[in-house]
Amino acid sequence: MKIVNPIILLFSLVLSGCSSSDSNYDYGYNDGYAAGYNTTCKIRATMIKGDWDNEDYSRGYRAGYEDGAFDCRNRKK
Repeated sequence: MKIVNPIILLFSLVLSGCSSSDSNYDYGYNDGYAAGYNTTCKIRATMIKGDWDNEDYSRGYRAGYEDGAFDCRNRKK
């Protein structure tokens, strides 16, 4: 049985705990897009993460909500 190098294990744990501003923005954008589209089209309520203390998530959510609502209003019928 091979023993895992503790440095490699520690490094992988540190990396898994990190979240970049890009991924927070993307998560917020996706949540916002779904909420904007579903709300504007009156499809259903949408479950979101709602990480409002995170600036990147909030900024992404606002942009996604706007885009989702826009796409709903401009969808082909």
